[in-house]
Amino acid sequence: MERTILFDGVCNLCNASVQFVIRHDAGAKFRFMALQSEAGREIMTRNGLSADQLDSFVLSENGRIYQRSTAALRVAKELGGAWPLLYAFIVVPPFIRNAVYDFIAARRYRWFGRQESCMVPTPELRARFIGQS
Repeated sequence: MERTILFDGVCNLCNASVQFVIRHDAGAKFRFMALQSEAGREIMTRNGLSADQLDSFVLSENGRIYQRSTAALRVAKELGGAWPLLYAFIVVPPFIRNAVYDFIAARRYRWFGRQESCMVPTPELRARFIGQS
């Protein structure tokens, strides 16, 4: 099963989220790609999404695209430990879940800061990052 997480590569909260997934993804199920990368922009465009939409957490899973809270919950479902229990929130209507998501996303740079450039993975993790040389 192909699972790729697309994230804002300059957002500190987003980078911390990627590091969290890496730590709790014992089976290395997920690969990662910055939304700002050429490949990330191409996936967004191919799926009818704006390539400039950097405020969304996107999961590409077997050719399907999930965004925002749905993407985050689908990722949590695949992690180790108790994190899959969060998937129970999928029953909350998306307009409610995404309102919370959007509130945080709109303030993420102010609250958590941003970097000047996308994170560079360690040599051990480089194979899990698409579009990194």
